[in-house]
Amino acid sequence: MHSFGYRANALFTFSVTALAFICAIASLSDNFSDQNPSAEIQILNINRFKKQSYENDEVSLTLDITADLQSLFTWNTKQVFAFVAAEYETPKNSLNQVSLWDAIIPDKEHAKFRIQTSNKYRFIDQGHNLRGKEFNLTLHWHVMPKTGKMFADKIVMPGYSLPDAYK
Repeated sequence: MHSFGYRANALFTFSVTALAFICAIASLSDNFSDQNPSAEIQILNINRFKKQSYENDEVSLTLDITADLQSLFTWNTKQVFAFVAAEYETPKNSLNQVSLWDAIIPDKEHAKFRIQTSNKYRFIDQGHNLRGKEFNLTLHWHVMPKTGKMFADKIVMPGYSLPDAYK
């Protein structure tokens, strides 16, 4: 007969293998869910647009963010990290991204929201490139599952511009 240690090892190995298989199937099941999030962002006001003393442009905006991210939640979703970024080009960099707002969405009930807020983080350009600048507002999200691979996506909303003069 086999010893107790041998039997315990066989049981443990079988259990870990079964658990890994179940986790892999659970992770793959997220690929079959239909995800169609929607978002709309409006700039309600440009609160401040000035040139700082050390030659950088700074902008303060009031944003109206409406989003429905409920379709990102499945039984395997732990939370969703969402953030709004301003994206624009300058002669020095082909892509500049400045995070304006972020939130951790813990469950499906909080994933449909409308918020009016000033940018949470400072919108500063290193230089004086923002006057008259066209930019996109982009809602990014990162889905953090309970098991499996984390994935990210975004919705780009083009057509925003800053004034030609400081205010």
